[in-house]
Parts: sequence; C-alpha cells; structure tokens
Amino acid sequence: MLAQPVAAAPVATMQQAGAGTIATEITATGMPADAARPPTGPATGPATGPAGAPTPGRTLLIVNRRARNGAERAEAAIAALAGAGLDVHPYDPPEEMGCGEAVTAGLAQGERLGGFDRVVIGGGDGTLNGAIPGLLRAGLPFGIMPLGTANDLARSLGIPFELEGAAQVIATAAPRPVDLGEVNGHCFFNVASIGFSAELAGELKAEAKKRFGRLGYAVAALGLLRRARPFSAWLAHDGREERVRTIQVSVGNGRHYGGGMTVAEDARPDDGVLHVYSLEMRHWWQLVALLPWLRRGTQGQWREVRAFRTTELVLRTRKPRPVNTDGELTTHTPARFRVHPAALRVFAPPDETA
Repeated sequence: MLAQPVAAAPVATMQQAGAGTIATEITATGMPADAARPPTGPATGPATGPAGAPTPGRTLLIVNRRARNGAERAEAAIAALAGAGLDVHPYDPPEEMGCGEAVTAGLAQGERLGGFDRVVIGGGDGTLNGAIPGLLRAGLPFGIMPLGTANDLARSLGIPFELEGAAQVIATAAPRPVDLGEVNGHCFFNVASIGFSAELAGELKAEAKKRFGRLGYAVAALGLLRRARPFSAWLAHDGREERVRTIQVSVGNGRHYGGGMTVAEDARPDDGVLHVYSLEMRHWWQLVALLPWLRRGTQGQWREVRAFRTTELVLRTRKPRPVNTDGELTTHTPARFRVHPAALRVFAPPDETA
C-alpha cells in the first residue's frame, strides 16, 4: 500500500505580502472593503505614555462566550492575563456581533484610555477565524486564550492550552509573523478543504461540538465515513492542471486542523506556502487505515495521496461543492486559494524548527 513520497511540486515565487498589502489583495477577491482599511486613530494604535513611548501590556480581551469553554472560563481568562502582569480590558460584545466587528468596536471604546497595544481572543479556531477582518484593521499583535474545541492554531504555534501558560506567552513572548490562507476572499489560519471534511463540518453542529468536544468529531465522522464517495476535481497550480478522483482536497496554511490532524509534517504557519493534499482512494476503509499518517502529517507517503506545496491553487468541480475554512462552511467551488505571508503578528513561543 505504501509507496515512495510524492515529489513536491515546484514552489511558485513568493509574493511579499505583509499586513499592508494583504488588505488590497483580499479586497480584490471579495472581502468587504472596510476589513481592509489600514488602522487609524489612537484606538487602534499602541497606547502611549506621557513621553510618547508605548505603555506595555494594555490589552483588549474579547471572549467568545459561545465557544465550548467560553462562558465558564471567561473570568479565569481575565484573571490569568492580569496575573501575568497585563492591564486587561474585557469587551463583551452583543450576542449578534461577529468577532471581527467586536475587535473593531472594542478598540473604539478604548480610545478614551489611550488605545491598546495588543488584542487577545478567547475562543477556538472558528472564533479566531471570525476575528481576522478586525485584526487586519487593527494592525496590532494578537494573543490566543484557547477556549475552543480543537484549538488547532494554538497547537500549531506551540501555545499552552492551560490559561496561565497561554497568558504568560502573551505577556512575555515577542510577537512573531503568521501567514493567512485565502479562498475566494475568505481568510483562514489552519486549513480549507473540499469533500469529506467539508461534509463533516456541515453535519457537526455547534451544540454537538460544545457538548462532546473532540469526541464530537469522531462521532460525526463515523456516521459520514461509509457514505463518502470520490468526486472529480481539477487542480490548477504552478503552470499545470491535474484531474483527480478524490474524497477530499485539503489546503493547509497552518500545521494542525480537525482536533490534531497534521497537514504536513514540515508545515508551519509562517512558512509562506500552502501545503496541499488530495485523498485519492476508492474505498472508505482506506481512510481509516490512513488515520495514523494523517495524525503525523506523513500521508503524502501513500500512493493514493497526492501532496505538493504551492502559493496559488484553483480548484474546480463538476458541480459547486462547499469549502470548509477553519471548521466553518464559507464558500463553494470553483475556489481560488492563495497565501499571504506574514499578514499578522501573534504572541507565540519561538519556532524551534524554523
């Protein structure tokens, strides 16, 4: 069953895309223009003292109380950040407000305080994904308090799941760059996928995720697995187009997804490329056998798995199929993917593998 690893496709020349250029590029693909405006005014800039020097530690905290551990651990998150020496200012947005809007609203309310020097998001991967437009507008480094079901971005960045440890990282670590993936104008931190994972995201309801946690993924996957069937897709990248019969195509920006699955063993959230794999097996039971390789990120060693790196990909299917970005269905095929290197800055431990 196992074969030699598939040779990686040539990596296209990377485009320089920092927080300033990503705004223009994403707007061109459909993101609302207000998400791309550069930060302006004291509410979105670093706090300053009497001599104009930044006042360190002034922190805007937004907790998604609908996340799995959000409501019951919000106060613990505040205490952990304060205990790490940060000047914490929680903003509790209205229930109907999205996380990106909440970041902007919280920064605006902080104008009378002189602004903030960092934003902290308490929640899971869906919450962080929703915060992306607000973080791009703010132009500030952000921190993560892992309060979700899978917490895959925190896992990819080496951020502790324990709140006191995560708070210490936010208080003491230097902010490091992190890339963003984009599909049809929708940004993602971890992975976007078509096929089995997208169908799983559609079946795994929010209440099940909150009640059963990572077990919810396994329960929903077992019910869906035997119904999985290959479909035709066309993958255009690096000057070529390939037709495949696949169960799933995953495009990874980060390292982990789906509660600890690994996009590729050498993937990093700041490596400037997208890691793509296509599961081209005929029978559902082969996917079960593949699970240990998916956990390690070595699935590209299978003959039935196509794996490559790129910076842009266009994926077409015979009929529109949903695209799952960081656990949420956000768009459909045809899908254009690209990477925006160093689009944001995050408080995280140094990457020892870089």
